[in-house]
Amino acid sequence: MRGDRSTRRKALACALCITTAAFAALSCSGRNAVRKSDAPAIRIGFLVKRPEELWFQNEWRYAQKCADANGFQLIKIGVPDGDKVLAAIDNLAAQGAQGFVICTPDVRLGPAILSRAATYGLKVFTVDDQFVGPDGSFIAVPYMGISSPQIGAAVANALYDEYRKRRWLPQDTAALAVTFDELNTVKERTDTAEETLKARSFPADRIFRIPEKTADLPGAFDAASIALSQHAEVKRWLVFSINDEGVLGAIRAMENRGFNADTVIGIGIGSSLGIIEFRKREITPFFAFCLINPYMHGFQTTEWLYRWVSAGIQPPMDTRTPGTIVTRDDYRVIFQNRGLQDLLLPAADGAKPQETDMGRGGS
Repeated sequence: MRGDRSTRRKALACALCITTAAFAALSCSGRNAVRKSDAPAIRIGFLVKRPEELWFQNEWRYAQKCADANGFQLIKIGVPDGDKVLAAIDNLAAQGAQGFVICTPDVRLGPAILSRAATYGLKVFTVDDQFVGPDGSFIAVPYMGISSPQIGAAVANALYDEYRKRRWLPQDTAALAVTFDELNTVKERTDTAEETLKARSFPADRIFRIPEKTADLPGAFDAASIALSQHAEVKRWLVFSINDEGVLGAIRAMENRGFNADTVIGIGIGSSLGIIEFRKREITPFFAFCLINPYMHGFQTTEWLYRWVSAGIQPPMDTRTPGTIVTRDDYRVIFQNRGLQDLLLPAADGAKPQETDMGRGGS
């Protein structure tokens, strides 16, 4: 009898253990199901060619705001070369993404990018730089870029107006264009600026074009150093380029040779580096910049792609955003009016541009 009772007790204990384990498994399964259901059903990538640059960081910033507002997952990936682009597309597909926004490191990668995306059924929206086909023509893909002719003209007009305001003599003054003609969207900026200066009667033989090998601060510094050696007779400079980095690199080269805010007028194109320059106590030759809106390029492109993925709403095929000249005196008001007030906060500036390799430390 005792043996039977002992056997029954062991059987009951074993049954209780099995039941408890079953309930635990069901509970765990339920929690996992909740976690899975809570995960966003839509995932969108945002790929940029130079993630270290503030422009692209701000595009990511506003793309994330779009994701937060609409409840989807944003996957941000830096793609500095073709291999990383294709690997990123594979990565997005593995994560279950439905599409991506991309600023490609090479516009000629367009066909390869579209082919790889089609393999996975991913929708593609291009930003900043347009895809170019084998014949050199632009590929018909939804695109948002800046209005390069309008922006180039705005920069040149602001340069010429300040030049006239200061009453500089033409024989003492020259204009330096730091160029990067490999990309059509940036070549248009410097080409239009040059033509606008000529149309405003600035002497054509006093406009010097110098190509930079890389579209960044060191590339512009090296290019400007060559130009300064070739034209040592110039006493005053007007400086324009494809972006803020091009102008700032040239300015740093000029400062190393004794030029300052009284002898150089530089106007960039961007949204963030100019703010850093304006915050310096000492007024520098960086006189102004043409504000291009990272909110549109980050938030709006991502939202259009989201609607395309989630509701089948086709985005516009070609959108060009304008620019606005801002100076040290008015940039805060203009940024606030454009909804970019968070970029005015010190934390929004991110890392300061590295200038130590150009003979000048940071601010």
